Amino acid sequence: MVVAVETQNSDSSESKDSAVKSSTGQLIIIGGAEDKEGDCTILREFVRRAGGREARIVIMTVATSLPGEVGHDYRYIFENLGAELVDIVDTERREDGDNPKDLEVIDNATGVFFTGGDQSRITELLKDSEIDKLLHKKFAQGLVIAGTSAGAAMMSEMMIVEGDSTTHPTIDSVVLEPGMGFLPNVAIDQHFSQRGRIGRFVSALMQQSVPLGFGIDENTAIAVNGDEVDIVGEGSVTIVDVSNISHSNLDQSLQDEALAICGAKLHILTYGYRFNLKQRECIARSARQ
Repeated sequence: MVVAVETQNSDSSESKDSAVKSSTGQLIIIGGAEDKEGDCTILREFVRRAGGREARIVIMTVATSLPGEVGHDYRYIFENLGAELVDIVDTERREDGDNPKDLEVIDNATGVFFTGGDQSRITELLKDSEIDKLLHKKFAQGLVIAGTSAGAAMMSEMMIVEGDSTTHPTIDSVVLEPGMGFLPNVAIDQHFSQRGRIGRFVSALMQQSVPLGFGIDENTAIAVNGDEVDIVGEGSVTIVDVSNISHSNLDQSLQDEALAICGAKLHILTYGYRFNLKQRECIARSARQ
């Protein structure tokens, strides 16, 4: 299903100038294929931020068609990293999103991890459920939520469901649907450099009234704490800032016609760099305290 998205006035940045909202919780948004056998840098960072040896982790397997196998693999990793408690919540049916036992487990968690798979399954089975409501409540109270691949795609208000990774930006090069909205006012794409997704990424960004887009490489993550974004992992994060574009042809383009943008700003950041969501500025390693 393609959800119609409201297009902005291409010569006005007013709708994109609003500050990115922040919450008291933290997000670890992973571009997929994170290291699970070596140093486990990203997963280690998730456990550390979720409480370290006192972390109580819940693994959400809703996106995958192999919940038993995938859930077991992540449980093994998180237990080896020293988490105090690791539980698995598998929601295979829509009604599972209101399961009282699962709600109790999530309510006790300090960190929730969404596996990869199909991001549409996450929203189809969980969006507007009691689990969804509880996750947003707990996130506002400090819960750390992580997601890899499909679990990363669902973090934004509008998520990329599918798209053409081999073309320039066009309106029909990407399919968008409502996401879970843990990180509003941004666009997110994953497996970014490895699958050459710049075309569909820019298309998705321009079709939303958001100021920023994050294209996250494999084995790379953005760790979001309030307005501060840390880059973690071995790859890079491509940040496109369209808050002050001077022109685009979005309003005049037909479905299959190439999009043009003037005045966009590009950042490419690697491990140790930081980005401020409110100021929309990079912080180099040497400038960090």
